[in-house]
Amino acid sequence: MIAILDYGAGNLTSVRLAFERLGADAIVAPDADAARHADRIVFPGVGSAGSGMAGLRERGFDDLLVRAVAENRPVLAICLGMQMIFERSAEDGDTPGLAILPGEVLPFQFPAAARVKIPHMGWNRVSFTRPHPILQPIADGEAFYFVHSYYANPERSEDALGVTEYAGFTFTAIAARGSLFATQFHPERSGAAGLAVLKNFLTWDGRACS
Repeated sequence: MIAILDYGAGNLTSVRLAFERLGADAIVAPDADAARHADRIVFPGVGSAGSGMAGLRERGFDDLLVRAVAENRPVLAICLGMQMIFERSAEDGDTPGLAILPGEVLPFQFPAAARVKIPHMGWNRVSFTRPHPILQPIADGEAFYFVHSYYANPERSEDALGVTEYAGFTFTAIAARGSLFATQFHPERSGAAGLAVLKNFLTWDGRACS
């Protein structure tokens, strides 16, 4: 069973429909008790870090996610979900995160003269830094759909599995370690490549390529 976490900040409908399209047994979990025995956990998210973390704690999902990764249960974090797996976010006045991965989340900052649109919204090509079961056989440089104003900055380079560029600035698009796989982009809105990510997650055993 797959549990999609509902903490008041998730893009739940499109994520659930994408898994249903793949024939997956997915439930929307309103609290930690409903997700406790799930084989796989999906941690989606849209909105801000402050309200997102408050919703996680209120429903007990903060402890659930930390335990799931420690137990090597496959976890897929999406967009805001990816940002909240790090230690802190500059959003909402320096918000503490789950600290599953070391690093921070920072706002895009460009010179005013550059006239760069924030949030970053649209399709970007992602370069993979190493192989991973969830990325096979997706081509290196495939395009995925992004919507965000902040980006994750992992402390350890090996936690960055994929990178992309916006307005000449390179940032982490995929972070992964152990049974955790996290995307800044929305796989449920990324066409065939995004569906391939979700399909691979359904059968992934939580281990990276050796």
